[in-house]
Amino acid sequence: MIKWWMTRNGYQIYPRSFFDSNNDGIGDIKGITLKLDYLKELGIDLIWICPFYDSPMDDNGYDVRNFFDVAKEFGTLDDFKELLKKAKTLDIKIILDFVLNHTSDEHPWFIESRSSINNDKRDYYIWEEGKLVNDKLMPPTNWGSFFSGSAWNYDQQTNMFYMKIFSNKMPDLNWKNKEVRNEMINVGKWWLDLGVDGFRIDAVSHLDRAPFIDSTISNEIVLDWNKFSNLPKVHTYLKELNEKLFSKYDALTIGEVGGAASIKSGLKYSAFDRFELSMVFNFDHNWCNNLNEITDYKDLKTDVLSLKRVFNNWQTAFTDKGWLPLNWLNHDQPRLMSHYGDLAFFKESAKMLATALYLMRGMPFIYQGEEIGMTNYHFTKFSEFNDVSSINHYHSLDEKLSEKEKLRIVAKSSRDHARTGIQWENSEFAGFSKVKPKVLINSNYKDINVLDNISDESSIWHHYKKILELRKNSEYQEVLVFGKYKQLKLKDPNLYIYERESNDKKILVINSFSKDVYEYKVTYKVKNILLKNYEDILIKNNIIKLRPYESVVLEVFK
Repeated sequence: MIKWWMTRNGYQIYPRSFFDSNNDGIGDIKGITLKLDYLKELGIDLIWICPFYDSPMDDNGYDVRNFFDVAKEFGTLDDFKELLKKAKTLDIKIILDFVLNHTSDEHPWFIESRSSINNDKRDYYIWEEGKLVNDKLMPPTNWGSFFSGSAWNYDQQTNMFYMKIFSNKMPDLNWKNKEVRNEMINVGKWWLDLGVDGFRIDAVSHLDRAPFIDSTISNEIVLDWNKFSNLPKVHTYLKELNEKLFSKYDALTIGEVGGAASIKSGLKYSAFDRFELSMVFNFDHNWCNNLNEITDYKDLKTDVLSLKRVFNNWQTAFTDKGWLPLNWLNHDQPRLMSHYGDLAFFKESAKMLATALYLMRGMPFIYQGEEIGMTNYHFTKFSEFNDVSSINHYHSLDEKLSEKEKLRIVAKSSRDHARTGIQWENSEFAGFSKVKPKVLINSNYKDINVLDNISDESSIWHHYKKILELRKNSEYQEVLVFGKYKQLKLKDPNLYIYERESNDKKILVINSFSKDVYEYKVTYKVKNILLKNYEDILIKNNIIKLRPYESVVLEVFK
């Protein structure tokens, strides 16, 4: 089953921090349009754009106030139509974030819903009465929110609680209500009719709720995934969406099913024979290191065996059954180079990481700035945090902790790292804007920026381009996009090696995750060297001497 999107190279854009075209300090839609030629040159032919809908921006646009309009800071609907028009001339497909789980508390539906228990929109959201404990009004259950605190928020107007598994300003929609489902189908139709090619579906695994009974994990407020993640009814809703919406437009749909999602549940969402979603993003590979156990980044270490196991399990499970997106990070994770890279071997490790991931079976999704090796931001004060979950995390910490300790704890996993402005040039404000940006700009832009990368043939950017070109090469597309995946040396703690094979070709992808030197014997006769991240390859008698973070891609005789 071959679909139009399977051969595409994807790229994720976070509009606020991508490029500022009108010099107001914020990235915008026209900024994306101006950079489409850049993306095309890199080898991108599909972009996922994070929310730019009208929003109070409590969660940077994921709190939607109006699904049919553009936030003023990002531009206008006409700007988006111009973006669509230019993208089509470049054969770049566009998918948008489709936010199904919640709206903003400023959305007209919720304003009506909270106005009265008898309002027609009351049942668009999830309302419950609180409970009295020692004469104190408490939330209906002890369920916790992903953004700290309770999953319920008290609303004085009707003396009841509404569910919000994220921010207080993001009330959850009630998907049991058929009218809600029809409203969201109409939203999807509107954008698809406008010309978008599909959706990345935010928090899709959270559309159902367990009975409102306290979690037994703890007597206190606790985040219990089992109460609102990957419950059976979600699949009923998705099948309805697929039948009435997605399939009508042959739309690409990628669900965010992180957290408690297993490979088994991933297949339920996106196997070819399930008729729900095209693919699912999972996050099993995003935390294969000791980040949460260390106090100093110099002690950060990748758990290569765990990473290889995750890759192997997902690749193997989806063989012939479904398709996978290939992504190192997104707008919610730390920067790749600060997470899995080695700054002492900056170019080498960055190129190796790209080779290791993007030649597997699936569809690449590069996150903005990854192609030049952008790194985490160095926080020096609390006021620099913009992400609502980071701010809530900070305020939830023990007051006895020092300011420095609080900063260190929150910065470890802050989503703000991935939301710093793209470092376009070695000039003031990194070429992101001509005025002081309203987004964070990493101070290392003089050393890490797009312009310098493009002018340097040995740069990380050019390596990414070569990988994407290789996937598009008519001679190798069949094997690299659709071919079988087989991992070798599964128990080696330093080397990640796999084969890609089709009827007439076999490709060997060799990657070292170590700063030490290792030898690897190639058991096949080498036909061609397709890609490397050093200028040469040290090979003798079919034994390759792998230098720190070296990667080699070989076409071998079958």
